[in-house]
Amino acid sequence: MAPEKGEITQLLQRWRTGDPEAESKIFEMLLPDLHRIAACCFRGERSGSSLQPTLLINEAFLRLAAAKNIDWQDRGHFLAMSARIMRRYLIQHARSRPSIQFLPMEGLPERVIGKRSKLELAVAVDALLDDLAKESQQKRAVVELKFFLGLGDEEAAEALNLTLHTFQREWHRARNWLFERLTAEPWQALSKKMNA
Repeated sequence: MAPEKGEITQLLQRWRTGDPEAESKIFEMLLPDLHRIAACCFRGERSGSSLQPTLLINEAFLRLAAAKNIDWQDRGHFLAMSARIMRRYLIQHARSRPSIQFLPMEGLPERVIGKRSKLELAVAVDALLDDLAKESQQKRAVVELKFFLGLGDEEAAEALNLTLHTFQREWHRARNWLFERLTAEPWQALSKKMNA
């Protein structure tokens, strides 16, 4: 049986105050979601990789458990933060192994992708998300769940507690925002940023 949205929010608030029982319940209840996020991160990854989805889940758990100052809003906020941690961990790992491929990049027009590697594109979008968050945290979460994790519209809308129509409107606006910057930003500068 799926947890009630309000129940997750209450547990997150209790967890922030240091309740270890709440922490245990949160991860037990949201473990299927975390597995799905981790599996999406590995879409396209070759078999036999030294990284596995369980490692990403553990990494997210450790980092979230250590972050006692997060003002948790709801289930969608928790999942978006988990996705962000997993994505950044994979990007960091990939920088040390340039041949790795793991991030789904569907949905970008050919003129944006060009001859760029998936890693280069992922790092560029990741860097832009910080700027997008200054305009709208919600749009950032929409991009994380839809673009990086490949969640369907209904699933992502539910995770963010949005109506389907609102989610699709936010995804359209966020995607246009990203496309404008990806086509305007010189790729040489992005490559330098990636290797910094």
